[in-house]
Amino acid sequence: MPETARQIADDLRARIDDGEFGPGVRLPGEPALVRDYGVAKMTASGALKLLVAEGMAVSRPGSGTYVREFKPLLRDATKRLSRARRDDGRSIWSTDVGARPMSVADLEVCEEDAPRWVARLLQVDEGARVIVRSRRYLVDDEPVQRAVSYLPADLVRNTRIAQPDPGQGGIYQRLAELGVEPVRFGEDLRARMPSSEESSALAVLPGTPVIEIYRTAYTAEGRAVEVNRMLLDAGAYALRYTFGD
Repeated sequence: MPETARQIADDLRARIDDGEFGPGVRLPGEPALVRDYGVAKMTASGALKLLVAEGMAVSRPGSGTYVREFKPLLRDATKRLSRARRDDGRSIWSTDVGARPMSVADLEVCEEDAPRWVARLLQVDEGARVIVRSRRYLVDDEPVQRAVSYLPADLVRNTRIAQPDPGQGGIYQRLAELGVEPVRFGEDLRARMPSSEESSALAVLPGTPVIEIYRTAYTAEGRAVEVNRMLLDAGAYALRYTFGD
């Protein structure tokens, strides 16, 4: 795609960030961009498509391109995993959302054999039993994330972790009560294009990638007590990581 299309998209994004084009506002169409920037129609079209692909805008056939009304979430990995948040009884997930309307959908809890990759990360034998917690998260009634947690069944089988509602503070608070509090975490992430099933589950815009995160939680002794595979709508999130020395 011509560099000029990227420059136009960057300029429009800056104007969105500055509030010139607010949520739901129609962006300048191709004729206006051709006139204002002195570019070809294909270049103007490419700039708008870039904003749609990045999740900043939505295209409405026959009407135009509009600023996306959904405000991206800031996922602060360091803050959301802090012990202070769990001590306050707040869930990890609530850190991302703040005061915005949120809900959990398609919550399922079951016990099954650990997939090979899960067994490797949990440092258990292949085929060992695990408790699986699967759910989708919605903000402002829009699906933004799907998450599946795997925990050793012999550790949590007869606890609230194996129930749909794990109680205040979530599963990490329950693990702490069992004497296996997670104190160290590792996350591996990559961006990729979603499958058709994933696109449907997260209702991602065409051309929008997803962010896949694998998090492993460890005790002070180095025991892995949870593996969480998360799939995020890349157009709905900004990621932040804060590091010490």
